Amino acid sequence: MEAAIITIMALLFLSFVALGVYVTVKAVKATKRGVDRTIDQARRTVEDTTLRAKSFGQTGTAGELARLRLSLRTSMRATQEALQAGVGEDASLKESLELFHRLSAHGLELDEDLKRIEREPDRAWVAGQLPELTARTERITSSADALRRAARERALRFAEDDLSSLSAQIDVEAGALRHWTTAAGPETTSGTAGTPGTVPGAASGSPAPSGRGAASGSSGPGAGGEPSAITAPDPRLTSYPWEKSARPETTT
Repeated sequence: MEAAIITIMALLFLSFVALGVYVTVKAVKATKRGVDRTIDQARRTVEDTTLRAKSFGQTGTAGELARLRLSLRTSMRATQEALQAGVGEDASLKESLELFHRLSAHGLELDEDLKRIEREPDRAWVAGQLPELTARTERITSSADALRRAARERALRFAEDDLSSLSAQIDVEAGALRHWTTAAGPETTSGTAGTPGTVPGAASGSPAPSGRGAASGSSGPGAGGEPSAITAPDPRLTSYPWEKSARPETTT
């Protein structure tokens, strides 16, 4: 019995130790990933700042190479952020993101070529390579810009369609809330000479009062007694215009 208890305690101790090691390893890996992202972000910021300074402060081939690299990096980063932000809400962007990943391989290759050419001492040879490098940069950035703009236009179109549908539903609800403006008629109707005007609701079948104003020989609940009160129609028996046809909850 004591041996079984000791075995169980040892197994529990080992389980707690293994769990602690697992949690520690996961925490260390998460911290390392966070540090790596921070370092990468800082390095990209420094590189972009350096390229921006070179593109404005230098002329000739060095300034042109810096402008090409800056244009490439800016376009590719903006497209990546737009696609990654939209793919969570629009599954159709997964294919666009895959195409962008293929385009990114060409962009990284071009960026490495531009880096190597920046260190080339033969400025005349570098000047001869600029037209081809410029054309490659424009092709890649144009493709990236096309993907980014198409994704944004698609998101704007979906938002506009949703807003239109929502506005239509709100208009219907607002009309239902203002039912008295469509259900009520004119308050009084002018009669001919010698004929009193009708009261509201008389045209819709509301009972007219009997008594002194009624003709002799008339029969009804108020005949020979006190005039009957004008009562409102039973709401349970009333049919309103907006109840003629049910509107679906959702619109397509």
